[in-house]
This record gives sequence, structure tokens and C-alpha cells, in this order.
Amino acid sequence: MTWAEIEWLRGIRKGKLVIKGVLSAADAQSAVNSGADAVIVSNYGGRQFDGVAYSISVVPEVAQAIGGSAEVLMDGGVRIGLDVFRARTLGAQGVLIGRHWAYAVAAKGRAGVLSLLQAFKRKLTVAMALCGVTDLSQITGDLVWRGSTS
Repeated sequence: MTWAEIEWLRGIRKGKLVIKGVLSAADAQSAVNSGADAVIVSNYGGRQFDGVAYSISVVPEVAQAIGGSAEVLMDGGVRIGLDVFRARTLGAQGVLIGRHWAYAVAAKGRAGVLSLLQAFKRKLTVAMALCGVTDLSQITGDLVWRGSTS
């Protein structure tokens, strides 16, 4: 789709408009300018193309580029609750979990999904406790080290 087509879609759609596959600040800004309510930072399973950026590595520049004018969600590489924590520290408001839901349903149905959610919650809760935060809104970029301090 083109950005013009997305603008047209925004004009006829009443609900939320979410753009998936954003991997650059420029595309994030174009998505917002076209009326997106949220962007999903995703490389569509980058394993198909060598050299495609990991979703989590692009989250900070996307979040900074749109500066809160739309939600930033991250898809790809989310395996445990700590990955949720990491994504939030880098600027994502939420994450998408694809493959693991399918595995959980296939293995144990509803009970499998509940078990998966509980495991995510446990790891996320531990990470939050170790950083002294009690609410998701308190997870900020200050909680991670991003390289040299010099």
C-alpha cells in the first residue's frame, strides 16, 4: 500500500488504524502523518531476509520519531516476560506475541494459553521488582544501560 492509500483508508475507517511493518523513523512518521493510531515495529520474521534489523533494535528510533502521537507496539522476538520489559524500556507501549500463542493452544488449549500468560507475568513481575517498579507505567528508558557513559 502507499501512504496515500492509507490516508484514504483512514478517511473511511472509524476505528483504530494500525500500521505493521514499520522499521524506520521515516516510516513511523509517515504512518502517523497518514492517520495511524498505532505502529507495529516488525520485520515480519526477519529470518526470511539476511540483514533485516531486529524489531527491538528499531523501537527507540521509532518511538522518538513519533513522540507519543501514536502507540508503538513491537512484534518479533518476544519469548518471555523480560522481553516485554525490554521493549517498554525502549519506548514500546506493548508487544505482540505470535508463535507462542499458537504453540500454547496446540499443546494444551485454553489451559496452555493461561499457562503462557502466567509465565510471562511471572518474569515481567520479577524484572519489575528487581528495578523497584510496581506498575507498567513506571518502566522507562532510565532502567536500562545503553552503552558507554563517557
